[in-house]
Amino acid sequence: MKHRSCLLLLIVFCALTACAQRPSFNSNAPRLSILGDSYSTFEGYLTPDTNAVWYWNHEWDCTDVRNVRQTWWHQLLRDTGMRLCVNNSFSGATICHTGYDQADYSDRSFCTRLTNLGSPDIILVFGATNDEWAHAPIGEYKYADWTREDLYKFRPAMAYLLCQLIDHYPNVKLYFILNDILSSDINESVLTVCQHYQVPVIRLENIDKQCGHPNVLGMQQIAQQVEKALGYGEE
Repeated sequence: MKHRSCLLLLIVFCALTACAQRPSFNSNAPRLSILGDSYSTFEGYLTPDTNAVWYWNHEWDCTDVRNVRQTWWHQLLRDTGMRLCVNNSFSGATICHTGYDQADYSDRSFCTRLTNLGSPDIILVFGATNDEWAHAPIGEYKYADWTREDLYKFRPAMAYLLCQLIDHYPNVKLYFILNDILSSDINESVLTVCQHYQVPVIRLENIDKQCGHPNVLGMQQIAQQVEKALGYGEE
């Protein structure tokens, strides 16, 4: 009987110790929303859940990412303590309305999805890769009075996107993540438009990829670089 009591006390002690070591929930932690493309997808973790995905639990040849915990954004949440508000990412989506083979992507473009990000404290926009790969028209810089036709070109669509995000989400910190494999035209356009709206750009460097998409190592590299840019990374 004595041994049984001692064992019970030991179990209770271990349980309490484990609870004490578990990170406490911080209701004041910043809420993060992501507006992205395939790089930020994972099946079952998107809003809406009908968005096309690149990453999922099944094994296939184009990536070694098998678990949501391996995604860059999940690592970011874990390392910073931020909470996920909405991940509205859509594989293959362009910022402008022009998609692959000049198809109309207005049903999935960043400009269309920008209003479905919940109530975040921080928004990370991670796009422009598909605009490059789809050879979307670059267009001219335009910062007001956009027509629907303007939104089928990258530069005016970029400006519209940032302007609308600022208007829809006042007092929210907004950042643009710029991929490391894009052309000078896309890079210059992103930097110019972001500078106009005073939106910080997180420029990725030397990301490891498989089939043009970040693999497990690449996801770690993105998370680390984003964390540093947000002030969470190592000095």
